[in-house]
Amino acid sequence: MDLDTVRTFVAAADSGRFQEAADELTLTQQAVSKRIAALERSLGVRLFTRTPRGAELTIDGRAFLPHARELLRAAERALASVRTGHRALRIDVLNSRGAGSGLMRGFHGTHPETELDVLMLLDVEQAVAALRSGALDGSFRAVAAPGHPLPEELRSVRVLDEPLHLLTGPDHALARARSVTLAELAAHRIWMPGLLPGSEWAAYYAELTAEFGLTIEATGPNFGSDALLDTIADTPALATFMGGHTRLIWPAGHDLRRIPVTDPTPVYPHSFLWHRDNPHPALAALRTHLAATAPGHDAPGTWTPSWTPRR
Repeated sequence: MDLDTVRTFVAAADSGRFQEAADELTLTQQAVSKRIAALERSLGVRLFTRTPRGAELTIDGRAFLPHARELLRAAERALASVRTGHRALRIDVLNSRGAGSGLMRGFHGTHPETELDVLMLLDVEQAVAALRSGALDGSFRAVAAPGHPLPEELRSVRVLDEPLHLLTGPDHALARARSVTLAELAAHRIWMPGLLPGSEWAAYYAELTAEFGLTIEATGPNFGSDALLDTIADTPALATFMGGHTRLIWPAGHDLRRIPVTDPTPVYPHSFLWHRDNPHPALAALRTHLAATAPGHDAPGTWTPSWTPRR
């Protein structure tokens, strides 16, 4: 159904005269008459009866009028949903407990007026495809990981270097250490179920273990963070890595220990990705916020993989 003819019908019904409807719509009276006639042919009914006083709605016209108004309101809502700056900013944070989620909470705290739609996409290729199609406005990722080159139309900026911590149970040999060096960790088993082959974090840990002689085991099913914490708390022989900005809560009885890793401190390089042609004004505000709050990168005494972008 042609919305222009529906809009013309509503204008004529409200004014009661085709000429007044023509004036409101900046059309000729003849054009209004043609549009009404076309709508009547489409519906198969008469909508108006001509009278000396103008145009009166028929019974069918009165029945159609509230639906015609709703059609126009629905069209306006549809347009508003995609107008620049009127829809929610859609951002992928990878997971709810990680650094990306924390960065977006910081943005929301300073820009509460910006409507956000927060997504969690595990697969980097899915996130990249969504950025390219416009289904997503931004994503937090470790970019330039082997096997994951960025398409030409995507842009990225490094926004956070997240230091790794060692997480142990109370009976682990390193549980009472204030810090632990990477050389010391070479003698211990680090368990990280869910380290998906081909993922950006798998590429990160592959280079970390190769360079420092670590042993990372990814065996067993991944039952989630709660099950991981239960196992670490009860198994003195195992420890795991955790990002310093990762927010986890565990039962007090677990008595888990978060221990900084040093000499050097491995950091996970988070970048923010977006499409170069994305016009959403809130995206520019988010990038400005991230630039203003991002700490420096490549601090002395830290390690990042060789593929990390230097900006």
